[in-house]
Amino acid sequence: MNILAIDTCTEVASVTLYASGVKTSRVLTNVEKSSGHILKLCDEVFDETEKQLKEINLIAYSKGPGAFTGVRMCIGVVQGLSLSCNIPTISFSTLELLGFRASKILKVEKIAIALDARMGEVYWAVYDHGVVSKMKICSPEDVDYLGPNFVGVGTGWGVHHEKLHLASNVNLTDLTIYPEAWDLVDLSLQAIELGQSPTFELPQPIYLRNNVAQKSLK
Repeated sequence: MNILAIDTCTEVASVTLYASGVKTSRVLTNVEKSSGHILKLCDEVFDETEKQLKEINLIAYSKGPGAFTGVRMCIGVVQGLSLSCNIPTISFSTLELLGFRASKILKVEKIAIALDARMGEVYWAVYDHGVVSKMKICSPEDVDYLGPNFVGVGTGWGVHHEKLHLASNVNLTDLTIYPEAWDLVDLSLQAIELGQSPTFELPQPIYLRNNVAQKSLK
């Protein structure tokens, strides 16, 4: 199976092409509006692997929550690539992707995920033994009480560390781990093995925040 994985929902934009059991990746960090470079990154992995879009069997992507522009860019690119060659897709929340990646890197089972959502809020989720739960947007004071067995990851811990620590009782954090498309491949293969089927439905985002600005009907 050839899998193209795309993630642009945070400050890091990444693409991974999985073919013949080998992953080829591009990761872009510390670049303003990094999500705008995603098609270039796709071209680079296709050129390196000498593959074409028509040879891709599955597109895996992160659907948010995250930066509004990044989420929209990811969804738009995946929609275009999927529809152009009739390729099925499979999606995962940015929070699950980060929890999965952190669990692998840190070799721990309990992850407290907090992404900075701006406006004094965080995107919050708990990743415990491979299961993501309690996903929500909230103030740092309103996250779940978890205890010292969890490790905190995500940009929210850098912005709201003291408030998150007091509310969750999570003491240990790692601010070096970001979501990457590399792990979308592993998540996809795992999900398919467990019986989840890719879909031809139009890719859709997750925002969590309900008050996304809308054009007035007046």
